[in-house]
Amino acid sequence: MITVWARGLARHRTGRLLAALTGIALAVALVAALGSFLTASKATMTQRALRSVSVDWQVQVQPGADPGSVISLVRRAPGTRAALPVGYARTAGFTARVQGSTQTTGPGMALGLPDGYRTLFPDAIRTLSGASAGVLLAQQTASNLHAAPGDTVAIQLPGVGTRQVKVDGVVDLPQADSLFQTVGAPSQSQPTAPPDNVVLLPATRFAALTRGSTGTTTQIHVARDTTRLPSDPAAAYTAVTGAAHHLEARSAGTTLVGNNVGAALDSARQDALYAQILFLFLGVPGAVLAAALTVAVASAGGERRRQEQGLLRLRGLRPGQITRLAGLEAALIGLLGGLAGLGIAALTGRLAFGSASFGTGAGTWALWYGIAFVLGAAVATGAVLVPAVRDLRTVTVAETRKESGASGAGTPWWARYGLDFALLIGSWLVFRASSGNQYALVLAPEGVPSISVSYWAFLGPALLWIGAALLLWRLMLLVLAHGRPALARLARPLTANLSGTTAAVLARRRRPLARSVVLLALAVSFAVSTAVFNATYQQQAEVDARLTNGADVTVTEPPGAHVPPSAANTLKVSGARHVEPLQHRFAYVGSDLQDLYGVRPGTIARATSLQDAYFSGGTAGQLMRRLTERPDNLLVSAETVNDFQLSLGDTVNLRIQDTRTKALRTVPFHYAGIVKEFPTAPKDSFFVANAAYITQATGSDAVGAFLLDTGGTHQQQTGAQLRAKLGTAATVTDLTQTRGTVGTSLTSVDLAGLTRIELAFAVLLAAGAGGLVLALGLAERRRTFAIATVLGARTGQLRGMVLTEALLLAVTGLAGGLLIGWALSEMLVKVLTGVFDPPPTSLAVPGTYLALTALAALIAVLAAALNGIRRARRPAIEELRDL
Repeated sequence: MITVWARGLARHRTGRLLAALTGIALAVALVAALGSFLTASKATMTQRALRSVSVDWQVQVQPGADPGSVISLVRRAPGTRAALPVGYARTAGFTARVQGSTQTTGPGMALGLPDGYRTLFPDAIRTLSGASAGVLLAQQTASNLHAAPGDTVAIQLPGVGTRQVKVDGVVDLPQADSLFQTVGAPSQSQPTAPPDNVVLLPATRFAALTRGSTGTTTQIHVARDTTRLPSDPAAAYTAVTGAAHHLEARSAGTTLVGNNVGAALDSARQDALYAQILFLFLGVPGAVLAAALTVAVASAGGERRRQEQGLLRLRGLRPGQITRLAGLEAALIGLLGGLAGLGIAALTGRLAFGSASFGTGAGTWALWYGIAFVLGAAVATGAVLVPAVRDLRTVTVAETRKESGASGAGTPWWARYGLDFALLIGSWLVFRASSGNQYALVLAPEGVPSISVSYWAFLGPALLWIGAALLLWRLMLLVLAHGRPALARLARPLTANLSGTTAAVLARRRRPLARSVVLLALAVSFAVSTAVFNATYQQQAEVDARLTNGADVTVTEPPGAHVPPSAANTLKVSGARHVEPLQHRFAYVGSDLQDLYGVRPGTIARATSLQDAYFSGGTAGQLMRRLTERPDNLLVSAETVNDFQLSLGDTVNLRIQDTRTKALRTVPFHYAGIVKEFPTAPKDSFFVANAAYITQATGSDAVGAFLLDTGGTHQQQTGAQLRAKLGTAATVTDLTQTRGTVGTSLTSVDLAGLTRIELAFAVLLAAGAGGLVLALGLAERRRTFAIATVLGARTGQLRGMVLTEALLLAVTGLAGGLLIGWALSEMLVKVLTGVFDPPPTSLAVPGTYLALTALAALIAVLAAALNGIRRARRPAIEELRDL
């Protein structure tokens, strides 16, 4: 009997089975793909963090401790791959006589590097010119001294005097911040800037030169075995932090560990948690929607299934046998749909990421695929088997022979209790609390192993999604129940004198029709919110890169260099449309030292992007005009305004170094507005002023950086030309290079892949929600169309009835989905503010993708309607006989 029933389902209920299989397949594929990708992303984040570190540990030997004993202890520590001693010596200054002129710099550092250092730590030093071994000058030091390989430099060492060395090469120190960190500084303290003047010496030469010098210390630079660390950044961070603490405990106070690899993993673990949050915010709704689509598809054939069940009971089948037959259908749908979903997930991974496992290990891949398959089986059971068992217990045989289209005409229980309004109010309350100024979705205290997420913030978008869907359901029921005259008028062009009948049919079927509208609206809202979030993130990542780099290409002059604005003419290489000089000085306000940027207000916008969101108290154009109209006007950061209680027009006295006397000079300015962000400026407090006024007050028009506009193209080529032309005289950065630098592991790995998966599935879900449910609903109403034909309805009128329902579904579903998606996007972006840097002032709308999604839904609805029209053309006698 089981075999006969299965064969009958495959032969006569093919459409119903395939539709349910599609829903299961989409749910399984989405969960398997997103789960595998999330795990792979975390592992990738860990690897990126580890690769970003050149020296894993810098172990500071404490005063009075024996460096030999310490290095022996470090080398015996579990996980240590290699360790080398590095000497650090403070210098009072550097002097060089080049081409008849003497150049002198301020204090700096001398490092003593042992043999094999660059082999063990290849990313710590990058050769720019000359030899790669011997006496090496840092790029900025060489620029300050105008020195090159072959020149002689005098090093002033405290307690020893002046020592002369011959320069063998010029190098760049890519990770100078960590190389010259203050080891053991409190985690919440501000990082110290690396020294401007650095010389690298061979260890033996360093020891000879610094013998008797004060201010000399030793560090042990350690390469750790990171291959055995956990793939999750949080677990890896806990492991390396524990190992560092263990070493400090064993050393009995003779060492402090500068845990560079731990600092990198500390940042990565926060990104990993944000990726997990995005998975929940953007991925889980898709899986829930696919499951809801399966339930809707199954319920579309619920009346037919109840009739078949009644017939089986009349023929003597026991409830247990009927339950087994329903279980067979559920098993077929779950098994075949699950296998199809796993195949889709594997194909997605292969096409989009080059691997069916999305880059995860075999165990993790199998685990996520197993979880997805079990979830698919659970959905199939809930959609098919559970309703069948419920009907067996609650529906009599006589009731199964009645049409249920008009049953349940009362108000749904959730509508009677106002659940939709309660959910929307709850969503607003949660959103208001979770979007406050002091709210942090992810809390990852620096240096603390534990990391936490305020998961209750998920309630805001979740309650909005559900509440808005129920509100749309309520509105559809009201319109279909009480708007029959309006529906008749709208249907008249398509159905002629059957418009009243069409309106009556729509009113009678208001529950399944309202459910179809809500399902389509949820699918569209999922597509809209995901696409808008992705587009907004990409927009802000580009804004962040431009803020950091300053322009398409930026040429930064070394500190102390006196490069005039006229040097811009020498930078107009091929591809550069405009070159804008930007002054960079330092100024004291009270005892606070801040960056001061001098701009040419009339032309600065030609080289870089100045958004209104960067300013407060006026638009970007208005504030630049204020600097032009009154040169002593000053734009101040919000923090400074609050600290000094400034009001517009107040005099702000800044102390700036006069280049003629080298003394600080008080220069009066007038507060004219607030600047929040500015190209090349730091994240903390700074000033923006008129460059001409700064030149007049300080006696120098020296430029700190040149901003080059290339029209948004060929940044790499233009940057390469300038690097070849300028050599080590200046630092050239381009926007393409900066995008990779400022982008976190979340930017470069997770969000792009996550949204690629979701956007593809969102289109499929929208098409499925629009077409499958309508097609099955029309298929279940073949008897209605056949009776209408017998009563004299023409083919054109039946076509009009089908098209009216399809148009009503498409228009209301798309409109409702767009509204829900817009509200959800606004809430998601606000709640996930921590993901954006800087926060967006407006949402980015990907019009092409949204148009594609709407088109896919319309095509699916139209295809379902055309199929229904084709079925309605069958002779009524044949149709009634089959039924």
